[in-house]
Amino acid sequence: QLQLVESGGGLVQPGGSLRLSCAASRFTLDYYNIGWFLQAPGKEREGISCISSSSYSTNYADSVKGRFTISRDNAKKTVYLQMNSLKPEDTAVYYCAAKLHYCSGYGHEYNYWGQGTQVTVSS
Repeated sequence: QLQLVESGGGLVQPGGSLRLSCAASRFTLDYYNIGWFLQAPGKEREGISCISSSSYSTNYADSVKGRFTISRDNAKKTVYLQMNSLKPEDTAVYYCAAKLHYCSGYGHEYNYWGQGTQVTVSS
């Protein structure tokens, strides 16, 4: 079974940057589309970005477009989320997830999930 582990979260000041990583263990990521989701306290989980298995396609939610960049290195079995110009409203637990066939912003379509990494944007 594919296992995903997120890392790179932490505390950052508004306007700062973080790079999240989503690393796969045991199996290759080559065939999987990878999505990033966030869940803020008291709110529903929200899909913010997705990258197709071949990196041909990337998608972003309007809330992060122009500030976040998703990328992947299949040789390292890792997907990255570069987050710039962070805002307090970006504070959330960030999750990566994997699915076959195509990208999606709907969490229920994903088969494998990481444990999440906390991102806090505060001065």
